[in-house]
Amino acid sequence: MKPTELTGRPWLIVDESGRLIVDIDTDQIYHNAHLAVTDPKEMAKYAFGNLAGWEDFPEKARPGDILLVGENFGAGSSRQHAVECFLALGIAAIVGKSFGAIYKRNAINSGLPLLELPDMPVEALRGLDEVTVDLETGEVTGPDGGLIARAKPLSKVALEIYQAGGLLRLKL
Repeated sequence: MKPTELTGRPWLIVDESGRLIVDIDTDQIYHNAHLAVTDPKEMAKYAFGNLAGWEDFPEKARPGDILLVGENFGAGSSRQHAVECFLALGIAAIVGKSFGAIYKRNAINSGLPLLELPDMPVEALRGLDEVTVDLETGEVTGPDGGLIARAKPLSKVALEIYQAGGLLRLKL
């Protein structure tokens, strides 16, 4: 059984002024120049490759890391590569103010947990070296176990898909 409490290094995806970047589209997450790549391990190298200031993210990311993103993350096309590149890097979860509808469905179907947190407490998260996200309650806690915020928890169906490792692995 996959864990429902995920602890990892938080990555606040911010611009040069320290504000969460809004409307990150699937082309910024995974550039269309690399769509011919079919090996997920190879896809990992291109995560955020078209997002100014974040091109070196794949070299810095480690399995278990948690992304904290702004509004409308994953807007745009239904590019599955934009989900697969994070799975290949071992990203444990993405907590965002909101998500593009197609991206959200692709992530859920692939078993990548997305939690919505419209009132992202950027300042409370800034500088932390670890956060824990509870997929069942939505609680986001700091290294001391103190509650930072409460995101919308995964739905029962999304949690079942996550536990199975993706929709295609779900036993009905």
